[in-house]
Amino acid sequence: MKMTATLSVEVRRKELTALLSDMGFLTYEHASELLEVHPMTIRRDLLVLESDGVARRVRGGVMFVGPEDFRQRQGRNLQAKRRIAQKLLPLMRESTSIAIDGSTTIFQFAEILRDVERLFVVTNGLAAFEEIKGRRGIRAFLSGGESEEQNVSLVGPIAVAAIQGFAYDTCFMSAMSLDIVGGSSESTVAEVEIKRAMAGASRKVVLAVDSTKVGAKAMVRALPLSSIDVIVTELDPDDPRLTELRAHAEVL
Repeated sequence: MKMTATLSVEVRRKELTALLSDMGFLTYEHASELLEVHPMTIRRDLLVLESDGVARRVRGGVMFVGPEDFRQRQGRNLQAKRRIAQKLLPLMRESTSIAIDGSTTIFQFAEILRDVERLFVVTNGLAAFEEIKGRRGIRAFLSGGESEEQNVSLVGPIAVAAIQGFAYDTCFMSAMSLDIVGGSSESTVAEVEIKRAMAGASRKVVLAVDSTKVGAKAMVRALPLSSIDVIVTELDPDDPRLTELRAHAEVL
């Protein structure tokens, strides 16, 4: 069913959000037809929705990603995230001090982070901190900062300063998207500041993303590929979808 062409910007974006929620994915052309507006108008609308954390650009169009809470996002691509977590464990063995972000992918890593003799962990993720605090062999530190309810994490200048106050062997983080030109990207500036702070204080940067995020683009660029040492996905490292990335970082 087509909408009228005289919708206000606010109403049009609400209609677009509803369409995305119902359908899960839209091409720019299909959205343009449904709302009877120019494709460039749709692209501008979707950029706003992406910055609000509602949509994410993928190959061929845009997919609905929110608003969802941490638990809802945790269940998406869960088997892929668990596979990634298992691949991260050997990388952790090389470190005595690590930083981990508040992403749902790295939360899976936190769940299985056990049997260590001495590990110093700093995180901005409330769920990750609750998971590992008090665990034998781990000293866990929460960054502090402003609460970001949707991601169950802490952001802002206090969180950034706390993270930058330590030196890490390795940082483990995820991203909203990863592409060969722009590197990793996020939906908010606050998330980008956290990722950059962790990377800047670490000897090694490990980025963990499931394959649905490879080739996609989010609103705000975070880390160039030159700043990422290891990329971990659930795919076989020789998968052709990872060919271009292998020229820039170790791919596991």
